[in-house]
Amino acid sequence: MEIEKSNNRLINDLVAIIEEGKNQLAHAANATMTITYWKIGKRINSLVLDNKRAEYGKQIVVSVARQLTAQYGKSFEEKSLRRMMQFAIVFTDEQIVATLWRQLSWSHFKVLIPIKDELQLNFYTQMCRIEGWSEKTLQKEINSKPSSLLITVQL
Repeated sequence: MEIEKSNNRLINDLVAIIEEGKNQLAHAANATMTITYWKIGKRINSLVLDNKRAEYGKQIVVSVARQLTAQYGKSFEEKSLRRMMQFAIVFTDEQIVATLWRQLSWSHFKVLIPIKDELQLNFYTQMCRIEGWSEKTLQKEINSKPSSLLITVQL
């Protein structure tokens, strides 16, 4: 009986350690992916914007997407690259992104990127960070136009 109880405690402890490790690994992978996507968006934007020719820029993105998709898969299709470019435009400061990716996932950023109003963008970003909103909660709050929380903050 005592051995069984000891075994159960050990198993519970080991399960907790494994789960914590898995969570840390997932968080580290997401953080790395998010900053990588931001850097890709920033790099493409700098090339396209420096050239200042819309048609040239469009061709670059299509060509790069084709090559990266062949090498790395669907995550680098044209639509995804354009989202990365928007990400780097909406969140211009790498330090801010570096701070946020510790608490927000790439999925959060994908929901935040389309928000045009800077006050709303800052509000929802901070609510995710402070309240630990999931992507689904964030989407629900954004879709409840206008958010009762945002109205309260604006008053």
